[in-house]
Amino acid sequence: MSDSYDIKNIKLAEGGRRRIEWADQEMPVLSQIRQRFTKEQPLKGLRLSACLHVTTETANLMRTLQSGGAELSLCASNPLSTQDDVAASLVQHFEIPVFAIKGEDNETYYKHIDAALDQKPSMTMDDGADLVGVLHKDRRDLLDGVLGGTEETTTGVIRLRAMAADGVLGYPVIAVNDAMTKHFFDNRYGTGQSTVDGIVRATNILLAGKTFVISGYGWCGRGLAMRARGMGANIIVTEVDPLPALEAVMDGFRVMPMEEAAPQGDIFCTLTGDINVLDKHHFERMKDGAIISNSGHFNVEINIPALEKMSVEKTRIREFVESYTLSDGRRINLLGEGRLINLAAAEGHPPSVMDMSFANQALSAEYILQHGEELENRVYTIPEAIDRGIARLKLDSMGIQIDTLTEEQKKYLSSWEEGT
Repeated sequence: MSDSYDIKNIKLAEGGRRRIEWADQEMPVLSQIRQRFTKEQPLKGLRLSACLHVTTETANLMRTLQSGGAELSLCASNPLSTQDDVAASLVQHFEIPVFAIKGEDNETYYKHIDAALDQKPSMTMDDGADLVGVLHKDRRDLLDGVLGGTEETTTGVIRLRAMAADGVLGYPVIAVNDAMTKHFFDNRYGTGQSTVDGIVRATNILLAGKTFVISGYGWCGRGLAMRARGMGANIIVTEVDPLPALEAVMDGFRVMPMEEAAPQGDIFCTLTGDINVLDKHHFERMKDGAIISNSGHFNVEINIPALEKMSVEKTRIREFVESYTLSDGRRINLLGEGRLINLAAAEGHPPSVMDMSFANQALSAEYILQHGEELENRVYTIPEAIDRGIARLKLDSMGIQIDTLTEEQKKYLSSWEEGT
């Protein structure tokens, strides 16, 4: 057992191990990578500090990195996403230092990030860029020892690209989020299903017949719209970008400003990565009993301080439902404290999609060790060869074969002489 950790209860470990093993059955790509890593030890000597959601799927990524020879330290990337039994199993059964407790306060959250950085990492692995932010603001003495890092989320990539544009990013970072095997599948199918799961678990409401307002029609918003429509909800999409707004129209959804959607919606979910997407003037127009939630990385998409100020009473109705009563008697129900509802009230993405996302993480770590010294201090898209290789491994694991180009077809595609 690791002698350095901060978790809820080590006695939960056995249950956590069973759930980790259950998830592993749905993660065949990562399993294949783990087998190769065990033989080749490509990460030997790597000190990797990770700030990720501490879930069963993440546990299998940690096992894979450890099998490749990496020394690990793990903290939570969200105060409500930790699965305490998984954290306990990682400590007891895999001897990985874990600093994560579900429901930890803000002070503890950042104390845990500091603890994960205490091993003086040579690589970072982030989900939202909080660890990178702390490293650059408060632990700059460690920067020289970092070869590179990876980032899992849209929100984190936005933050890191802003850092690079300002010339303050201290080392190269691979945007795992930009891999097609990540955002095509994890964001669309994973977020779509798990967000519906979180909302339904938190509320036990029927989606059929409800008006469901989805803010943001990126890959996550597309996935949620697809799944909610499949369960019978009437979808409204709000957007600021004309291209995804037009796509939403062509996909058969109503598109309008949030100001117009606010009085119509029964359920709201934000997935934008921006601040105050649901704001005071929207709350003022919402119907009694409106349900508001967020599936973006940070809990800033809903202006919770404004909602608190408008309210005359706040009541905890269910474990993940807080009802705010306004001065005119209307009630607005906030789910999961405005945090990622799919992880706050449910279990996050199914392991079969995280299989591809975490395969990208593992192979990106290997790539940085091999090529880190050649890279500049900026954000890189994941190499296409890694992305396509993961897709091929996933198809193989599903027993699906595809065609290959003939030499004649390759020649045709690389030539320009032949026309009509």
